[in-house]
Amino acid sequence: MSGQISRFHKFWVRLTQWEYWPLDVFYFPVKIYYIWLAIKNRSFFFFTSANPALEFGGMTGERKSRIHELIPEQYLPETKLVEAGNLSDAMDFAGHIGFPLIAKPDIGERGKMVERVLNQETLEAYVKKCPVDFLIQELVEYPIELGVFYMRHPDEVRGSITSIVQKDFLAVIGDGKSSVRQLLSKSSRAVLQVDFEHARFGSVMGQVPGDGERVVVEAIGNHCRGTTFLNRNDQIDDRLEAAFDKLSKQIDGFHYGRFDLRCASFDDLRELKNFKIVELNGAAAEPAHIYQPGFSLFKAYGVVFWHYSRLSQISAANRRRGFPYWKHRQGMNKMKEVRAYNRLLRQA
Repeated sequence: MSGQISRFHKFWVRLTQWEYWPLDVFYFPVKIYYIWLAIKNRSFFFFTSANPALEFGGMTGERKSRIHELIPEQYLPETKLVEAGNLSDAMDFAGHIGFPLIAKPDIGERGKMVERVLNQETLEAYVKKCPVDFLIQELVEYPIELGVFYMRHPDEVRGSITSIVQKDFLAVIGDGKSSVRQLLSKSSRAVLQVDFEHARFGSVMGQVPGDGERVVVEAIGNHCRGTTFLNRNDQIDDRLEAAFDKLSKQIDGFHYGRFDLRCASFDDLRELKNFKIVELNGAAAEPAHIYQPGFSLFKAYGVVFWHYSRLSQISAANRRRGFPYWKHRQGMNKMKEVRAYNRLLRQA
């Protein structure tokens, strides 16, 4: 097939470029290390003490709306929690903040059912298909989207930034002749990660961009939706760490995780101005700069293992301060709830 990627080539790319591996494959050695940490801490759910203010330590199943309650309002986009099926509330708030906007489940991860809603019709469709409570969020227009991983040991005054990833959204460059679909079909990243038939691409796939014209195809900054993750650890300095020390200390009970945010510039972020926190992730957060194309697999494992080691240390320190690990039955019940919830999202 001229101009298109063969099945063998897609298989070879998946095999040789680990950033495309299924999570269960990449994380298999990490799970073994995690078991060792659980034995060391005498609790499978030791991570629940890492962030005492976040349900389950922010590992999974936490409500974004409750996390927002912990963050000072000036750092957040306008957001409303809407009950499943409540079209009236959704429309009222959309009328207040205007289109386009972002809709996403109150509990969710890795971009599940996160949609950019362009108008009333697409909002109605989202409310109809979403089986759970969801958030409607103001679209933040700042040009730079980052994931900033920050941690602070509870016995230490200062924390540190250990990872910065910048998100480069899936886009094509036109040649004046080919449609967006044809241009995407030549991209390994697109054909491996993007469902071309999804309804959200209905209006863009047939477009024929002009020569040199850049068209952003997927504006949701998630790796599994085609976004390229770029390592921006070169931006870590004392000023930026001091800014995130100041920011994190305003979020009581937060010690370990990643700020997903949009900002006007790195310099503005160092001054804690012209930025908005889109999400705050806890114990499950990844140092996402490892997904930079070409990043060494063994180096990536070293980074992840080190972060898990720090997660263990922070959790143990918080336990000594009076924040106990969840009991085994409590943790297993939570995992059961999360699996049932995720089944609902998959069915939708």
